[in-house]
Amino acid sequence: DVIFVVAAYLSAYNARAHGVHDYITSLMFNSPAGLSDAMDLAKMLAVLEMAAELETLDFRVWRQTRTGLLSYPVDSDLARAHLAVSVYLQMALKPHIIHVVGYTEADHAATASEVIESCKLARRAIENALRGQPDMTHDPAVQFRKEELLREARVTLDVISSLSPANISDPLTDVTTLTQAVRWGILDAPQLGNNPHARGEVVSRIDSRGACIAIDPKSGQPIDETARLAMLAF
Repeated sequence: DVIFVVAAYLSAYNARAHGVHDYITSLMFNSPAGLSDAMDLAKMLAVLEMAAELETLDFRVWRQTRTGLLSYPVDSDLARAHLAVSVYLQMALKPHIIHVVGYTEADHAATASEVIESCKLARRAIENALRGQPDMTHDPAVQFRKEELLREARVTLDVISSLSPANISDPLTDVTTLTQAVRWGILDAPQLGNNPHARGEVVSRIDSRGACIAIDPKSGQPIDETARLAMLAF
Protein backbone atom coordinates (compact mmCIF):
# COMPACT_ATOMS: atom_id res chain seq x y z
CA ASP A 1 0.00 0.00 0.00
CA VAL A 2 2.80 2.43 0.85
CA ILE A 3 4.57 1.92 -2.46
CA PHE A 4 1.28 2.46 -4.29
CA VAL A 5 0.88 5.84 -2.57
CA VAL A 6 4.49 6.82 -3.28
CA ALA A 7 4.28 5.80 -6.94
CA ALA A 8 1.01 7.71 -7.38
CA TYR A 9 2.58 10.83 -5.88
CA LEU A 10 5.67 10.55 -8.10
CA SER A 11 3.46 10.19 -11.16
CA ALA A 12 1.50 13.34 -10.35
CA TYR A 13 4.65 15.20 -9.32
CA ASN A 14 6.41 14.43 -12.58
CA ALA A 15 3.34 15.26 -14.63
CA ARG A 16 3.22 18.71 -13.09
CA ALA A 17 6.98 19.20 -13.48
CA HIS A 18 6.74 18.42 -17.19
CA GLY A 19 4.00 20.91 -17.92
CA VAL A 20 0.80 18.91 -17.58
CA HIS A 21 -2.13 21.11 -16.57
CA ASP A 22 -4.92 18.54 -16.28
CA TYR A 23 -3.85 15.28 -14.67
CA ILE A 24 -6.02 12.19 -14.35
CA THR A 25 -5.03 10.13 -11.32
CA SER A 26 -6.02 6.50 -11.79
CA LEU A 27 -7.34 4.89 -8.61
CA MET A 28 -7.59 1.14 -9.10
CA PHE A 29 -9.54 -0.46 -6.29
CA ASN A 30 -9.43 -4.12 -5.20
CA SER A 31 -5.72 -4.45 -5.94
CA PRO A 32 -4.50 -6.67 -4.46
CA ALA A 33 -7.80 -8.50 -4.33
CA GLY A 34 -7.49 -9.30 -0.61
CA LEU A 35 -7.76 -5.68 0.54
CA SER A 36 -10.73 -4.82 2.70
CA ASP A 37 -12.99 -2.02 1.53
CA ALA A 38 -11.95 0.17 4.48
CA MET A 39 -8.23 -0.22 3.81
CA ASP A 40 -8.73 0.21 0.07
CA LEU A 41 -10.55 3.47 0.68
CA ALA A 42 -7.86 4.64 3.09
CA LYS A 43 -5.16 4.01 0.50
CA MET A 44 -6.99 6.04 -2.12
CA LEU A 45 -7.62 8.89 0.31
CA ALA A 46 -3.89 9.02 1.05
CA VAL A 47 -3.15 9.22 -2.69
CA LEU A 48 -5.63 12.05 -3.15
CA GLU A 49 -4.41 14.00 -0.13
CA MET A 50 -0.84 13.93 -1.40
CA ALA A 51 -1.93 14.80 -4.93
CA ALA A 52 -3.92 17.74 -3.57
CA GLU A 53 -0.68 19.20 -2.21
CA LEU A 54 0.48 19.58 -5.81
CA GLU A 55 -2.62 21.31 -7.12
CA THR A 56 -2.41 24.89 -8.32
CA LEU A 57 -4.43 27.05 -10.70
CA ASP A 58 -2.31 25.52 -13.49
CA PHE A 59 -2.33 21.92 -12.27
CA ARG A 60 -5.67 20.24 -11.74
CA VAL A 61 -6.14 16.66 -10.51
CA TRP A 62 -9.08 14.68 -11.88
CA ARG A 63 -10.13 11.53 -10.04
CA GLN A 64 -10.66 8.37 -12.10
CA THR A 65 -11.64 5.17 -10.32
CA ARG A 66 -11.89 1.59 -11.54
CA THR A 67 -12.25 -1.96 -10.28
CA GLY A 68 -9.11 -4.09 -10.21
CA LEU A 69 -9.13 -6.50 -13.13
CA LEU A 70 -7.71 -9.43 -11.14
CA SER A 71 -10.28 -9.07 -8.35
CA TYR A 72 -13.23 -10.35 -10.35
CA PRO A 73 -14.65 -13.81 -9.57
CA VAL A 74 -15.03 -16.19 -12.49
CA ASP A 75 -18.67 -16.89 -11.58
CA SER A 76 -20.70 -14.36 -13.57
CA ASP A 77 -23.32 -13.75 -10.87
CA LEU A 78 -20.68 -13.08 -8.24
CA ALA A 79 -18.78 -10.92 -10.71
CA ARG A 80 -21.85 -8.77 -11.34
CA ALA A 81 -22.26 -8.22 -7.61
CA HIS A 82 -18.57 -7.42 -7.26
CA LEU A 83 -18.76 -4.77 -9.97
CA ALA A 84 -21.73 -3.03 -8.33
CA VAL A 85 -20.21 -3.12 -4.84
CA SER A 86 -16.84 -1.88 -6.03
CA VAL A 87 -18.33 1.04 -7.95
CA TYR A 88 -20.47 1.98 -4.96
CA LEU A 89 -17.34 2.09 -2.78
CA GLN A 90 -15.51 4.15 -5.41
CA MET A 91 -18.25 6.75 -5.22
CA ALA A 92 -17.00 7.65 -1.73
CA LEU A 93 -14.19 9.51 -3.53
CA LYS A 94 -16.62 11.53 -5.65
CA PRO A 95 -14.81 10.55 -8.85
CA HIS A 96 -14.91 12.70 -11.95
CA ILE A 97 -14.52 9.60 -14.15
CA ILE A 98 -15.42 5.96 -13.55
CA HIS A 99 -13.65 3.40 -15.68
CA VAL A 100 -16.07 0.47 -15.86
CA VAL A 101 -14.27 -2.87 -16.05
CA GLY A 102 -16.48 -5.55 -17.58
CA TYR A 103 -17.67 -8.13 -15.07
CA THR A 104 -16.67 -10.98 -17.42
CA GLU A 105 -12.96 -10.17 -17.51
CA ALA A 106 -11.94 -13.03 -15.19
CA ASP A 107 -13.39 -15.44 -17.75
CA HIS A 108 -13.19 -13.70 -21.12
CA ALA A 109 -12.90 -10.32 -22.79
CA ALA A 110 -16.24 -8.56 -22.59
CA THR A 111 -18.45 -8.53 -25.64
CA ALA A 112 -20.35 -5.43 -26.70
CA SER A 113 -23.52 -6.55 -24.91
CA GLU A 114 -21.55 -7.38 -21.77
CA VAL A 115 -19.92 -3.94 -21.79
CA ILE A 116 -23.40 -2.38 -21.97
CA GLU A 117 -24.63 -4.61 -19.14
CA SER A 118 -21.59 -3.73 -17.02
CA CYS A 119 -22.23 -0.03 -17.56
CA LYS A 120 -25.87 -0.47 -16.51
CA LEU A 121 -24.77 -2.20 -13.31
CA ALA A 122 -22.28 0.59 -12.62
CA ARG A 123 -24.85 3.28 -13.40
CA ARG A 124 -27.28 1.86 -10.87
CA ALA A 125 -24.58 1.84 -8.18
CA ILE A 126 -23.68 5.42 -9.07
CA GLU A 127 -27.30 6.56 -8.93
CA ASN A 128 -27.79 4.93 -5.53
CA ALA A 129 -24.69 6.66 -4.18
CA LEU A 130 -25.74 10.04 -5.53
CA ARG A 131 -29.07 9.76 -3.74
CA GLY A 132 -27.35 9.92 -0.36
CA GLN A 133 -24.42 7.61 0.25
CA PRO A 134 -23.10 7.66 3.85
CA ASP A 135 -19.67 9.29 4.09
CA MET A 136 -17.39 6.29 4.56
CA THR A 137 -14.28 8.45 4.43
CA HIS A 138 -14.80 9.53 8.06
CA ASP A 139 -14.69 5.99 9.44
CA PRO A 140 -12.05 6.06 12.24
CA ALA A 141 -10.31 2.95 10.89
CA VAL A 142 -10.12 4.50 7.44
CA GLN A 143 -8.71 7.76 8.77
CA PHE A 144 -6.16 5.99 10.98
CA ARG A 145 -4.84 3.95 8.07
CA LYS A 146 -4.79 7.00 5.79
CA GLU A 147 -2.62 8.93 8.25
CA GLU A 148 -0.38 5.89 8.67
CA LEU A 149 0.15 5.68 4.91
CA LEU A 150 0.87 9.39 4.64
CA ARG A 151 3.59 9.15 7.28
CA GLU A 152 5.13 6.07 5.71
CA ALA A 153 5.02 7.47 2.18
CA ARG A 154 6.86 10.62 3.24
CA VAL A 155 9.62 8.46 4.77
CA THR A 156 10.10 6.70 1.44
CA LEU A 157 10.04 9.92 -0.57
CA ASP A 158 12.65 11.46 1.73
CA VAL A 159 14.93 8.48 1.21
CA ILE A 160 14.52 8.71 -2.57
CA SER A 161 15.38 12.40 -2.44
CA SER A 162 18.50 11.64 -0.42
CA LEU A 163 19.93 9.43 -3.19
CA SER A 164 20.78 12.26 -5.56
CA PRO A 165 23.96 14.35 -5.45
CA ALA A 166 23.82 17.96 -4.31
CA ASN A 167 23.89 19.32 -7.86
CA ILE A 168 20.48 17.81 -8.65
CA SER A 169 17.89 20.48 -7.96
CA ASP A 170 14.86 18.17 -7.99
CA PRO A 171 15.60 14.52 -7.15
CA LEU A 172 12.01 13.40 -7.64
CA THR A 173 12.17 14.24 -11.35
CA ASP A 174 15.73 13.04 -11.89
CA VAL A 175 15.89 9.92 -14.06
CA THR A 176 19.05 8.57 -12.44
CA THR A 177 17.69 9.02 -8.94
CA LEU A 178 14.38 7.31 -9.74
CA THR A 179 16.20 4.48 -11.52
CA GLN A 180 18.36 3.92 -8.45
CA ALA A 181 15.26 3.88 -6.27
CA VAL A 182 13.96 0.93 -8.29
CA ARG A 183 17.29 -0.90 -8.62
CA TRP A 184 18.04 -0.63 -4.91
CA GLY A 185 14.61 -1.80 -3.81
CA ILE A 186 13.28 1.43 -2.40
CA LEU A 187 10.49 1.25 -4.96
CA ASP A 188 9.79 -2.47 -5.02
CA ALA A 189 7.07 -5.08 -5.44
CA PRO A 190 6.99 -8.89 -5.16
CA GLN A 191 5.99 -9.11 -8.84
CA LEU A 192 9.35 -7.59 -9.85
CA GLY A 193 11.26 -10.69 -8.73
CA ASN A 194 12.29 -11.71 -12.26
CA ASN A 195 12.92 -8.21 -13.52
CA PRO A 196 16.64 -7.57 -14.15
CA HIS A 197 16.20 -3.87 -13.39
CA ALA A 198 14.56 -4.26 -9.96
CA ARG A 199 14.93 -6.30 -6.79
CA GLY A 200 11.52 -7.80 -6.19
CA GLU A 201 12.63 -8.67 -2.65
CA VAL A 202 9.91 -6.96 -0.64
CA VAL A 203 7.56 -9.41 1.06
CA SER A 204 4.00 -8.36 1.80
CA ARG A 205 0.82 -9.79 3.24
CA ILE A 206 -2.73 -8.77 4.03
CA ASP A 207 -3.03 -8.05 7.75
CA SER A 208 -6.03 -8.48 10.04
CA ARG A 209 -7.40 -5.08 8.99
CA GLY A 210 -7.30 -6.00 5.33
CA ALA A 211 -4.32 -3.72 4.60
CA CYS A 212 -1.39 -4.76 2.42
CA ILE A 213 1.75 -4.33 4.54
CA ALA A 214 5.45 -5.15 4.32
CA ILE A 215 6.79 -7.91 6.55
CA ASP A 216 10.21 -9.06 7.63
CA PRO A 217 11.07 -11.93 5.25
CA LYS A 218 12.71 -13.90 8.05
CA SER A 219 10.38 -13.39 10.99
CA GLY A 220 7.17 -12.68 9.13
CA GLN A 221 6.47 -9.75 11.44
CA PRO A 222 5.09 -6.44 10.16
CA ILE A 223 7.67 -3.72 9.53
CA ASP A 224 7.31 -0.04 8.78
CA GLU A 225 9.11 1.77 5.97
CA THR A 226 11.98 2.90 8.18
CA ALA A 227 12.72 -0.71 9.10
CA ARG A 228 12.24 -2.01 5.54
CA LEU A 229 14.53 0.59 4.04
CA ALA A 230 17.16 -0.04 6.70
CA MET A 231 17.40 -3.64 5.45
CA LEU A 232 18.44 -2.51 1.98
CA ALA A 233 22.12 -2.18 1.10
CA PHE A 234 22.51 1.04 -0.88
